[in-house]
This record gives sequence, structure tokens and C-alpha cells, in this order.
Amino acid sequence: MQAFPNPEDTLVKSTKISIDSQLLAVWIPALTAAIYPWILDAFHWSVTPTVSSNESIRINSSSTFLAALLLIAAFAVPLINIMIASRPQLSKPTAQSVRARRFALLAVTAPTVYVFFGVLSYMAGSKVPDTWIWTPVWLLFGYLASRSTDAVISEQPRTSAHLRVAHGISGSIAALYVVFHIFNHLFGLISPEAHAAVMDIGRTVYRAKIIEPILVAVMLFQIFSGLRLVWTWSETLADRYRVFQIASGVFMSVFILGHMNSVFFYARTWLDIPTDWAFAAGLPTGLIHDPWNIRLLPHYALGVFFVLAHLISGLRVVMLAHGVNSSRANRFWWAGLSFSVFISAAIMCGMTGLRLV
Repeated sequence: MQAFPNPEDTLVKSTKISIDSQLLAVWIPALTAAIYPWILDAFHWSVTPTVSSNESIRINSSSTFLAALLLIAAFAVPLINIMIASRPQLSKPTAQSVRARRFALLAVTAPTVYVFFGVLSYMAGSKVPDTWIWTPVWLLFGYLASRSTDAVISEQPRTSAHLRVAHGISGSIAALYVVFHIFNHLFGLISPEAHAAVMDIGRTVYRAKIIEPILVAVMLFQIFSGLRLVWTWSETLADRYRVFQIASGVFMSVFILGHMNSVFFYARTWLDIPTDWAFAAGLPTGLIHDPWNIRLLPHYALGVFFVLAHLISGLRVVMLAHGVNSSRANRFWWAGLSFSVFISAAIMCGMTGLRLV
């Protein structure tokens, strides 16, 4: 006679699987973020030309292949963590599962946090290599986030409708500047001079004494209102589209803060230099062959991708709210993501030296 399984044993086994899954959902983000700088270091090593006995500089094909794999691995870090954050939540999520999702969302920002951290440590005059601090800190964060908390969140939080509307309105204002800024960077494919000419036109508007403080205030409002919405939504049941929208918003919040620090404090105040093409492209060394500047490559590329993808995700929500069929809205979203990848790749080609004319 076949024995029926013991309900208590089944419950214990199910709980153990859930705990193991939650631990993986914390340690995968912690480890991917912790090794991110080492991936970039390995990439820089693989693309650094070697000098042969006859003093000729060469890069072999195996190094090129390895460099491509390492660059893909660097870009995979935020994407892996978006997948972790997108894991289906229980109908009654626990504090531990919410903490795991929030930690994964934080790990999505590793490429832009690494730049932000590098600028701050350089301004502070730190002699300690970034990786010696970065990796232990992320592992420590992983340990703290993995500490079990099984309390069930009984009440689903709700976001303020007024805050959502205000975030959308200020986002529309910020989008005017962002779209122009991205359009401006595309002129790098022509020449740095073409980029500078378009930028000078734009700066007569967004650097005006009245406009610039308003623009900064709008950006700061976007950051803090967006993070407030993220904090609430991270506790709710959300599909992959909504989680991606949340993750892209978290990335952009850190990216904007770091970008404003680099422009207003590091460049204009600390170094007293113009924030022109040379500053953005890391000249004269460039983005690829400098051991510090290489961190700017994923930072810029993902910044362009996520800001466009975040706008596309917001438009998808608006489409659904106005009765557009979900399959049609989802096709629009995927097409928008493809467009975002194309624009990001085009801008990075220009910043790394490609010219169309």
C-alpha cells in the first residue's frame, strides 16, 4: 500500500526550497556586483596591446574574442539582476523575498554606482584601489540581505495617485532635455566639432540662469519621487514589464545623481574644466584603453538604454490605461527596447571613435 506523504514533511521541504531560492536571489546579485570591476579589469588586460621582440604592437585574435566575452559579461550583470528581481512573488510575499528583490534592484545599478564611487574616491584622494573596497562591501551587503526574515507582509501597500501623476508630469519635462541630449550625442558619429556645435545651441537654453536650476530641481524630484514609488512597488505583485520599468528607474536615479556630481562638482568646481566632448569621451586616452575610463563604457551605454527604455515602459502603461490591447502594447514595448539598444550602440560607436563621414 502506497503511503501518503506527511503534510508536515511536505511543508518543511517546501519551506527549505523557498529559503534556498531566496538565498540565491540575494547571493547572485551580491556576487555579480562584487566581481563586476574585475570583469572590466580583465577586459582592459585583454585589449592592452603587447609589444613583441621587434617592438611592433599587436593584439591577437584570441585576446579579441576574450575581450568580447568579457564585455558581454559586464553588460550581463544588470540584466541578470533584472531577471532575479523579476522572479514571481508569492501571493503573500515575505519580508525576506521583498528584501531580495530590492537587493537585486540595487545590484542592477552596479555599473553606474562603480563610476559614481570611483569619482568620489578620486576626489577624496583615496590611495586604495576601488576593487579592494568595492568587492568586500558588496559581499557584506549580500550577507546582511541574506539574513532570514520570514514575516509575511499581510497588507499590500498602495502608491499615491498624486505622486504617480506628478512623477509622470515632471518626467515629461525631463524627457525634453534627455531626448535632446541623446540626439546631441548622435552627432559624435559625424565629428566632435558637430557634437559641440549642436551642444552649444542647446546650452543657450538649458544652461540659462533661470532654466538650469529648474531642470536640476525636476531631475531631483524625478529621483526621489521615483525611488519612493519603487520602494512601494517592490512589495507588490508585479509582472516582468513592471519590474523592468522599476529597475530602469532605479538605474536612472543613480545615474542622474552620479552624472550631476561629475558635471557640477567634479568637472566644473573641483577640476574647473569644460564638460565637452573630450571630458565625456575620456580623451586623450579614450574609453577602451584606459584602466579607469573603461568603466564609463557600460555606464554610458546602459544609461542611454535605460533612460529610453524607461520612457517606453511608461508609454506602455499609458497605452494600457487607455484601453490598448496588451499584446499590441507589449509589441510596442519590445520594438522600443530594440530601438533603445540601437541608439545606445550608435552613441557608443561615436564615443569610441567611429565616424560616418
